Amino acid sequence: MNMLHTQLRERYSFSDFLYYTTFAAVPFFTAFYAVSNRSTTGLVLYIIVCLLSLAIIYKFYCTHCPHYTREGKTTKCMFVWWMPKFFQRRPGSLGFLDKGITFIASLAVIIFPLYWLFQQPGLLVIFILSLIVFLVTIRRNECSRCIYFDCPVNKVAEDLKPGEDV
Repeated sequence: MNMLHTQLRERYSFSDFLYYTTFAAVPFFTAFYAVSNRSTTGLVLYIIVCLLSLAIIYKFYCTHCPHYTREGKTTKCMFVWWMPKFFQRRPGSLGFLDKGITFIASLAVIIFPLYWLFQQPGLLVIFILSLIVFLVTIRRNECSRCIYFDCPVNKVAEDLKPGEDV
């Protein structure tokens, strides 16, 4: 068993949201800066891509998560705080379409600014390293204690998962 985390993460606090938002801000703002240095139109398009991707992920991924499906009219998780639950709750596993659309939306946010980042190698390095730190931090600190057992990247030890009769 992973000795780092022996308890499941049942709820998030606002400080958890701020912590992960800060990690996510570094690659996003690096990309925004790189794009804005070369193209205002590109920046506007990238902001639209980010907002559309967020909406797509919220609909196709988040609506399955226990943090979305629990009581209340707003979501309180490590990425989304106080956002209204616009979409119908869909507890359970992600379907093939949900996984595909979520993956493509996430990939669009990462790939779109690469043209501008390759023109500014220092910013490209910051973008890549900060993205890696963000992803590794989530993987290390959250995936091993996440209550969304149907998530494709969930790594909770079997002995921490509730039994079938619970």
